[in-house]
Amino acid sequence: MRFLTPEEERKLRGAIRKKYSERLAEFELALHTGLRVSEQYGALWEQVDWQHRILTVPIDKGGHTSHLPLNAAALAALSELCTRAAKTGVVCGGAAGPRVWFEASLKAAGIADFSWHCLRHTFASRLVMSGADIRTVAELLRDRTLAMAMRYAHLAPDYRMEAVQRMQDKFNPEVPSANTKPVNSGTESDTGGLAGDGYLQ
Repeated sequence: MRFLTPEEERKLRGAIRKKYSERLAEFELALHTGLRVSEQYGALWEQVDWQHRILTVPIDKGGHTSHLPLNAAALAALSELCTRAAKTGVVCGGAAGPRVWFEASLKAAGIADFSWHCLRHTFASRLVMSGADIRTVAELLRDRTLAMAMRYAHLAPDYRMEAVQRMQDKFNPEVPSANTKPVNSGTESDTGGLAGDGYLQ
């Protein structure tokens, strides 16, 4: 599973801006919505609800209508696209897709083994690394099963620990929420020392 690193994003954005600046908003929209290529390049202006910051995808891959929330970056990208493509009725102006300019930009930026679909992986991975729970990620990706979104769970290994800790804090708040480690138990600890009867507070 491939996604952009911050450094790769900087290089790619620079390459797009240098030779295909009119396409930059298309890149930003994909990065901040996780739209599939067919969804983005088939999106119509009538599906954009500016007031409620929602983009409606009439029929997604699962055959359902879905409503995507738009963050400030996605709205800014749509606003930029609207200045050029409003009269076409199509968000991306009727372009068939990003392949030509996107592959050329990847090459210019020196980024290998990357495709447009990897922007969707980037969107999902950054949601997880920003603290979103797996179910929310699945809803935003509009995947058919939760198992699809679980591919990104390793990027937030602490989410299960946080879940059980929140349960304790709610129902047993009297229990100290401190990092503890047994000492002097006569068995080797994870640091190579001896664990014992006491606890390090």
